[in-house]
Amino acid sequence: MRKWHRWLSVMFGVFLLWIAVTGVLSQIVPLVQRGGFETEASERAEKAKAAAAIPAGFVCPETMLCRPKPKGGSIVGYLHHLHSGEEFGPLGVVIATLSGLAMIFFSFSGLWLYVQMWRNRKDRTLAPG
Repeated sequence: MRKWHRWLSVMFGVFLLWIAVTGVLSQIVPLVQRGGFETEASERAEKAKAAAAIPAGFVCPETMLCRPKPKGGSIVGYLHHLHSGEEFGPLGVVIATLSGLAMIFFSFSGLWLYVQMWRNRKDRTLAPG
């Protein structure tokens, strides 16, 4: 288990750092921009503005993931696309998904390694010697 934990951390460490930083920034930026938590009214206004950016009669082809970007762009939307890997295409989404699965693995394997270490330490202190 320790070997897998070590090798996967080398492979996914950079991606996990990227996901952590962009996730934190996507939460902090709205607070800094608005000076606090946004209200429901400002959320509705933002959604209405985004809906107005879609041309009338626009139909998204089934083969595409259509996510229209508002004029001028939104830093929070851009951070979300970086966070989820969407900005880098299908490969970015796959890497982000694998990184999420790696994070789940690191959580469980790290806890398992800690429990094993604790048990070994406990056995050494109880053993006559």
